Amino acid sequence: MPATLLATKRVEKPWGRAHLFPGFPDPPEGHKIGEVWFQPAEPDKAEMLIKYLFPGERLSVQDHPSDEQAQARGLPRGKDECWTILEAEPGATIAVGPKAPMTQEELRESAEQNTLVDKLDWKPVKAGDFLYCPAGTIHAIGGGITCIEVQQNSDTTYRLYDYGSDRELHLKDGVEVAHLEPYVPPPAPGRVGDDRTILAEGPRFVLERWPGGERRVTLPKGKTGWLVPIRGEGVVAGVAWQAGECVTIEGEELLHASPDADLLFAYTGTARM
Repeated sequence: MPATLLATKRVEKPWGRAHLFPGFPDPPEGHKIGEVWFQPAEPDKAEMLIKYLFPGERLSVQDHPSDEQAQARGLPRGKDECWTILEAEPGATIAVGPKAPMTQEELRESAEQNTLVDKLDWKPVKAGDFLYCPAGTIHAIGGGITCIEVQQNSDTTYRLYDYGSDRELHLKDGVEVAHLEPYVPPPAPGRVGDDRTILAEGPRFVLERWPGGERRVTLPKGKTGWLVPIRGEGVVAGVAWQAGECVTIEGEELLHASPDADLLFAYTGTARM
């Protein structure tokens, strides 16, 4: 199919929220939604996973393996990920990396002795910010944030610290794959022409941000693009879409988007279209 509207999967989480982002109905009373996933017909075969996150409180401190580390453990791929911030309460933060270089032993001891949180670099975030988190980066998303997460399709998470909860930790694996130096963001590719901005460019995927209007989308054979409308509505290959949904596109298609649209477009690889 040249274009497919993906199914949505609402995921309840103890750290989720009862009031979500515009375009998403609030859950029934007594329930908290932490994530909304967009899934193709065969989700396990997809190279990417795109989701909205609605953290009402801090998520656990965690990291993820690289492709090479994951495949050495018999897993299909690692997990690079990135976050486009849509809303953030005053004082909202995301931790990415330690404040100062650490050893593996210091990381392990800090997790066991409840001091790890204070050794992380908690960066303030606001609507419009973007963060790329390569595999191995120690990180934790704070509460009061709404964001879109674009990631490699992997659920392998090594939980290093969880604020004293009874959830399982994965210190051995998490320490082994952790980057122990302060986080240095990759160079931002920036604007291309007047109508699109490259937020992230490889090596695992490319993420662009587009304004509304009409444009031709051309993808190489075998490559799939993921269109995520933050705002607005439109049609591609006869498939109507609106904010809060996700459409996959293949081949060459004409995209019609409302003038007020704000769009993310993701695809695997490094080649620009």
